[in-house]
Amino acid sequence: MSEQDPNDPQYGDGGKRFFGRRTEAPTAQRESVPVRDAGPAPRSPEEVLQPREVPPPPKRSRQARNRFVVFLNFCMSLLVFLFLAAGAAFYFGKLRFEETGPLQRAKTIVIEEGTSLSAISATLESQGIITSNFIFTQGVKATRNTGSLKAGEYAFKPGMSMRNVMDTIVSGKGIIHKVTIPEGLTSFQALQRIAEHPVLEGEMPSEVPEEGSLLPDTYPFQRGTTRQEIIDQMKRQQTRHLAEIWERRIEGLPIKTPEELVILASIVEKETAKADERPRVASVFINRLNKGMRLQSDPTIIYGLFGGQGKPKDRPIFQSDISRETPYNTYMIDGLPPTPIANPGRAAMEAVANPSRTEDLYFVADGTGGHVFATTLDEHNQNVARWRSIEKRLKEEAAKAAAAKEATAEEADGTAEEASATEGTADTATQTQ
Repeated sequence: MSEQDPNDPQYGDGGKRFFGRRTEAPTAQRESVPVRDAGPAPRSPEEVLQPREVPPPPKRSRQARNRFVVFLNFCMSLLVFLFLAAGAAFYFGKLRFEETGPLQRAKTIVIEEGTSLSAISATLESQGIITSNFIFTQGVKATRNTGSLKAGEYAFKPGMSMRNVMDTIVSGKGIIHKVTIPEGLTSFQALQRIAEHPVLEGEMPSEVPEEGSLLPDTYPFQRGTTRQEIIDQMKRQQTRHLAEIWERRIEGLPIKTPEELVILASIVEKETAKADERPRVASVFINRLNKGMRLQSDPTIIYGLFGGQGKPKDRPIFQSDISRETPYNTYMIDGLPPTPIANPGRAAMEAVANPSRTEDLYFVADGTGGHVFATTLDEHNQNVARWRSIEKRLKEEAAKAAAAKEATAEEADGTAEEASATEGTADTATQTQ
């Protein structure tokens, strides 16, 4: 039998079998296989159901039992708690600060200058405008508006939140009052209106401002404004507007200074109240000055007689007044009077600076609140005669209306007396029965 290769596959097991029989490898060449511990022997079902002893918890380390560590843990826990509490307080306080307020009807309050935050909060709460004095105070502080609350008179709408109330006071946009000074008032009359205004504060100046130095207008203001502040504002406005108007004047005017413009504008203001007539009335006076004619304006007679206090309503102009010599009577003096006779408005000053281009030298009332103009004396005299006729008719109609009103009043009085007498008779008859 020939020798076979041990590695031949037919032998199987890499030559570990010889002629079909398995040969074991030497002990030294066997691989060592670790033997696992089989563990505890299996327990019976009864032993499995029995409770087992639980080992005790491990003891705290000596470091965990240190007093400093305990105190530090307490402080950290306290800080976390305070932080959470502060966050919750801020959140719910913010909700209260921005929720709808309790006010049912609009209300107005006045905050005086220098009032503290606590006093403002207490006033708002007592008036039912806010729900919580404390929350409002803290909300103002949290928004850094403690020093921004402004004095004034404020109107609060129904349902305003505390934030809206704060914003209103911080803005300073309080209730706006107004004082109106009509065009054509003298400085004395303008100061009377300012003195009589119930909301303005402070004393009146000891001296009346110069005539023509105040600009008539409607001046808005907030509660707390003084009378002197309004007067100073009127002076500033007059100075500013006069300078602008003077710069825009046309060439060739017979007035040399801004003061002369105000003087002539005051006469125009007193002659007509119709805005569309002012440039034409101004042209009449400009034409007269250019021709060297006297202005012959009735309002200058009145100012010369009564000054800034004005003519009494029941006092007519007599024929003798026309010839009375005063520094203001333009029937007797040449050119312009020495000062304005009133405080003209912007429109009157604009009319003098830019008058209509006409040849008119005369004008007279037309009975409708306006005037009719003429270039010649004859035409003017016809207009005057027409006006006299209209004036006579108006007086007759006024007299008839007054008589009819008086008759109606007497008739009403008679009816009342008859009714009273009838009631007296009825009472007597009742007592007799």
